[in-house]
Amino acid sequence: MQVNSNFFSQIRHSLPWLVRYPLVRTKTLLGGNGDGKKHLIFSIANHFEPAWKESGLHDIDTQHRRLDEWCLMARKIGEEVRDVDGTKFRHTNFYPAEQYDRGLLDTMADLQREGLGEVEVHLHHGVDKPDTEENLRNQLVDFRDRLAEDHKCLSLMDGKGSPMYAFVHGNWTLGNSADGYACGVDNELQILQETGCYADMTLPSAPDRSQVPMLNSIYECAFSLDERAAHRKGHRLKVNGGQPKLPVIVTGPLMFDWTDRTRGLPLPKLENGELAHFRPMDIPRVRRWMRANVTVKNRPDWIFIKLHCHGFFDHDQDACIGDGAKRFFSEIIEYGQKTGEYDVHFTSARETFNIIMAAIDGNSGSPGQFRDYRLKSIMKNQVSSESNSETSSAD
Repeated sequence: MQVNSNFFSQIRHSLPWLVRYPLVRTKTLLGGNGDGKKHLIFSIANHFEPAWKESGLHDIDTQHRRLDEWCLMARKIGEEVRDVDGTKFRHTNFYPAEQYDRGLLDTMADLQREGLGEVEVHLHHGVDKPDTEENLRNQLVDFRDRLAEDHKCLSLMDGKGSPMYAFVHGNWTLGNSADGYACGVDNELQILQETGCYADMTLPSAPDRSQVPMLNSIYECAFSLDERAAHRKGHRLKVNGGQPKLPVIVTGPLMFDWTDRTRGLPLPKLENGELAHFRPMDIPRVRRWMRANVTVKNRPDWIFIKLHCHGFFDHDQDACIGDGAKRFFSEIIEYGQKTGEYDVHFTSARETFNIIMAAIDGNSGSPGQFRDYRLKSIMKNQVSSESNSETSSAD
């Protein structure tokens, strides 16, 4: 019998995190997640690529049409699905730097002004051949500054300094974690830090070979950032733990789902927080996300649920922004209200980081009050400044 060699290759690449998985789950089960009402802090990292198709890229007119259609869906679900703070359901839209188009970003910036999706940085690089440090740095700085200066996206730490951004790596290969494929820059995390990245939201990447052994955690890299895959080991962030080394790594849930049966025996499936047409959309899945217990240590009532999607995979749009998503997230909110188990908070990547920092500093209560704790939106600051200027002129 011939066995597919890709199966054995995938198992070999997955061994580092598979070996660690039982320990992580055991610690979570023994530690529990505390008593009392929870706050579920949802952030959706959207690999936002209107150019995407099975082969090649769509032409620019098609991209604009697809984006316009996306905006209509985003507005519809945003008006109908709101969290306990009154915040609209939205994604964080990680747009690929290498596909920059001013018109597309103008539209995305307008969507951000409506509270329907802050724009952050995505990048595919080193696919055809390994990238270089110089090229990576130049791409990141150029795109960062375009977003900040031309579109008023991104944010400033405490409202000052250079623009800061969140990051999702194209092809999952953060820190050259796939042995040179789709990256090639060992010290990528160092370059991210130096160019203003406050958080990475790439993980989990399983079943891809780029998945590192750190699971279900919010952490800072333990290794020097100039090392390959410096995020493969980390220190979990904790209350009163001091200022973390940036970028903070925010992972989504990575677990096994044992609910399926084959001939009466459990058949494990991978749960990686993906919003897709083939994934379940029900309360038992939400409970798995909760059991992943992604928290700042010693703040067990704030549970961070970082999900991800590819918003322009046509077959997945219903699950991530369409009627399916509307039903699912409405059900999540209603279940929490009915049972009193939890409140739901929809956050952007920036707001997620701010709430993490508030937890580190020992704050408690409702996390929604800390959305602007440290990182200040350039766009919001501009609106506030213009409003103050008009008030002063009127006086």
